[in-house]
Amino acid sequence: MDISIAHRIPGRCRLISNKLYSINFLDKLSYLLDKNDQILTYKIYKKNSSISLEYKEEDFPSICRYLLSLKEETIDQTVIDDQNFLSLEENDLFDIVRDSFETRLLIRLLPMPIRTVLTLYKSGAFIKSGLKSLWNRRLSVDVLDMTAISVSMLSGDFATASSIMFLLGLGEDLEEWTLKKSKQNLTKSLAIQVDKVFVKDGHEKIIKSLDDVEIGDAVYVNMGSVIPVDGKVIDGLGLVNQSSFTGESEPVKVTKNKTVFAGTVLEEGQLLIETTKKHNETRLNYIIDLINSSEENKALAQLNAENKADGLVKYSFLGAGITYLLTRNFTAAKAFLMVDFSCALKLTMPIAVMKAMNQASDNNVLVKGGKYLEDLAKADTIIFDKTGTLTKSEPMVEKIITFNPDYDERDCLRIAACLEEHFPHSIANAVVNKAHEENVKHEEMHSEPEYIVAHGISAYIGKQKALIGSAHFIFDDEGVRLNAEDQSLIDELKEEYSLLYLALDNELISVLCISDPLRSDAKETVDQLRDLGFKHIVMLTGDAENAARSVAQQLSLDEYQSQVLPEDKANCIKSMKAKGHTVVMIGDGINDSVALSMADVGISMHKGADIAKEISDIAIGTDELYSLVNVVKLGRSMLKRMKADHQEIMLVNSSLIALGAFNIISNTTSSFLHNTSTVMIAGNNMKDYIYEE
Repeated sequence: MDISIAHRIPGRCRLISNKLYSINFLDKLSYLLDKNDQILTYKIYKKNSSISLEYKEEDFPSICRYLLSLKEETIDQTVIDDQNFLSLEENDLFDIVRDSFETRLLIRLLPMPIRTVLTLYKSGAFIKSGLKSLWNRRLSVDVLDMTAISVSMLSGDFATASSIMFLLGLGEDLEEWTLKKSKQNLTKSLAIQVDKVFVKDGHEKIIKSLDDVEIGDAVYVNMGSVIPVDGKVIDGLGLVNQSSFTGESEPVKVTKNKTVFAGTVLEEGQLLIETTKKHNETRLNYIIDLINSSEENKALAQLNAENKADGLVKYSFLGAGITYLLTRNFTAAKAFLMVDFSCALKLTMPIAVMKAMNQASDNNVLVKGGKYLEDLAKADTIIFDKTGTLTKSEPMVEKIITFNPDYDERDCLRIAACLEEHFPHSIANAVVNKAHEENVKHEEMHSEPEYIVAHGISAYIGKQKALIGSAHFIFDDEGVRLNAEDQSLIDELKEEYSLLYLALDNELISVLCISDPLRSDAKETVDQLRDLGFKHIVMLTGDAENAARSVAQQLSLDEYQSQVLPEDKANCIKSMKAKGHTVVMIGDGINDSVALSMADVGISMHKGADIAKEISDIAIGTDELYSLVNVVKLGRSMLKRMKADHQEIMLVNSSLIALGAFNIISNTTSSFLHNTSTVMIAGNNMKDYIYEE
């Protein structure tokens, strides 16, 4: 592809081309850029075929190689097989509005006969909808739209008819754009970033595209890799980090016949997994169906406004009829048809909701319907899961306890880090990171370490056998001695920490106390939610009592429950809702799925399980818990804007009807003012929300 660098600063550059490429070509280029994980964000400028990129500076050389490898013929032959892909012609909200107004301006420049023919042609769809509504015995806004358009054309006022159709058509375009944008963001947020996998083929190991993996295929997964498929372990032993599924902060041992899930991480060992579901047979399609069910997910304020628009139809006809009977003035009666509430209410309210959803999406928060923002804004109770939600689900060494006076904390940390650095998993990383923080050097001092999956590490330091691992490994398997006093101390430590045991020459010399720390923004988030008016802030967790109590005290929660089962969480939410509370549940695991679906608003975290993302109504796409506060504020700002819109629309349009009915202004003027005010309100709703409390 013919491109060169026009401008570059660390983490950002702009590329230009000497050629002007077609929209179809640029769409395919956009599709390929989407697939490059090193490109954080990009924008293609279709008018001059230039590209702006954002990336991590260290990735710039490989991004350049990737772009240079994209030959024009390769791009031309690319097939876009994602039904949710947004074409560049659809990708910009501003472009949609601008193009609509440009088209309208061009039509107004055409000779009157041609404009008349175009208006008659466009009116067909609206008249058809109105007649269909009458056939079904419904006096809806479609009937009023049909009547207003038809009466305008019959009276020779084709300009007014054209304006009405323009506004209604613009609303439909904006709603369609929002739906596609939501689908695209959804797909990106749930996609497993794995393209190729190793599959067993007889006695050989072959590479397959993840798209081509079939049910029954045996997939190899190595230590440190993301498990790419749902399946059953048919060979191997490993530790899988599935905290997003189960809420467990430590990796889980998996053996033959155990089930594993796509999106979890194999921290230790190697597995051969029999695929039980194709990669595209996920819960993603179900979520997209939810978004498609827009009627079910509309905000109540939006539904009320649209229902009110339908409800006012009969009064518009009644007002027109009474006015004509009293005045015998067709122009005065027509005022009730020319200035209806439907255009304004049915255009501006959805735009307000769409803008809120898209603004949330721009901030990496997926909202699956306006009603969830509204319910979130009105909620008074919020329930948190602990692991992976209030805590990082990233273990760290909290303290080091020594049992031998010949070895102090730094000595024990040095030995532990020296052993653990060879086998990177979450606990090992915690030990090595602690050594780095304490500036403890841990050069090689031991023989070749032997790693026992899900147990620990064995090596020799000189003639002394060094062991580090679980209690079962140290005491049961290796027979390390432990006196009653030390056992008592360890029993106390177990109440608050997970323990990693270090032994030397068959003697316990230290335990490393591992904790799952709070998120750095957890306290601020809880405090802000309380300031926003949440009366009841609760934590429900499957963790032990001591860990739950510690978190609850640090965050000053109103209530907590430990060692609860998934059904217990659901029953708690059910009980709170029965008492009249509007309940928000935020979690990230399979064990939270029932509770997420039971709550008025279910919210999943960024690193949560697929099923949690599926069931949730709002999915946070960043690793910042504080995003929750911003979404609450966004929902409240949306409701405030919609309320103000409703009041303004009712006031302006009622005034215009009254002025038209008393012949103070003409139908043309009232229609113009009605359309102008509607466009102004709709335009204001396209502006970003300022988060308000």
